[in-house]
Amino acid sequence: MTVRVLVVDDHPVVRAGLRALLAVDARVDVVGEAASGEEALVVARARRPDVVLMDLQLGDGLDGVAATRALREDPDGPRVLILTTYDTDADIVRAVEAGAAGYLLKDTPAATLVAAVERAARGETVLAPRAAEVLVGHLRHPRPALSDREAQVLARVADGHSNRDIARELLISEATIKTHLVHVFDKLGVDSRTAAVAVAREQGLLR
Repeated sequence: MTVRVLVVDDHPVVRAGLRALLAVDARVDVVGEAASGEEALVVARARRPDVVLMDLQLGDGLDGVAATRALREDPDGPRVLILTTYDTDADIVRAVEAGAAGYLLKDTPAATLVAAVERAARGETVLAPRAAEVLVGHLRHPRPALSDREAQVLARVADGHSNRDIARELLISEATIKTHLVHVFDKLGVDSRTAAVAVAREQGLLR
């Protein structure tokens, strides 16, 4: 069986490298590439891949988690295999909760990656050791889950941005930013921006 693969990454060099790497196996056929989450949805609908290799950070717009969730909402949608440089607890949990079939890091050996693509196409779950460890820990000791938007807001708070700057960047009102932060404070059991950032980092909720 030939596995049809869509490669999603915002770096052209990475996409070219993955295409070349996967081409060594005759059972894998790269049917398309995408540089953004939005483009991934369009190309996936047109090319109908079996597996999508998805990066997490895709610039502005839909990130890898949001794109994964959108792809998996289709009953006939492709399996999604996250391939990223990030291994924070929050990224791993969010990706799997969004429906990802696996989570691998970009330092994964070539042969392991090709095998993972084939396994994902067969319906198996493929996790890097670090990802498996995080998920087991999450099941044993559930932590507060931030929504995608809450995580985006808190990440910008951690970078020192004001509510006004964050609102302008995310194209939402300052009042909405304040509401998101109230929810974050409540989930993390804190009462300040500084404490929220510190606890989120301690719990692996921020990169």
